[in-house]
Amino acid sequence: MGYRVYVEQMAGVLGLQGYVRNRRDGRVEVFAMGSPEKLAQLRAALQQGPMMSEVDALDEEPDAVDNRYAGSFTIELTI
Repeated sequence: MGYRVYVEQMAGVLGLQGYVRNRRDGRVEVFAMGSPEKLAQLRAALQQGPMMSEVDALDEEPDAVDNRYAGSFTIELTI
């Protein structure tokens, strides 16, 4: 399983909203909205990653709610 699919599945299980996408520099960007507890659970899952993945670092920044993603968590195109 790829990392983006893994993130999408974990976000779905946790009931989070937002997106995951690749960046042209090789990083993966995740924007997630939900309760602090659920976001902490997602962060732990992101650090672990799916089988055979290697996570070097995880940076986190607060952001405003984006209603475009209300009710869904999607895989978006690379930016």
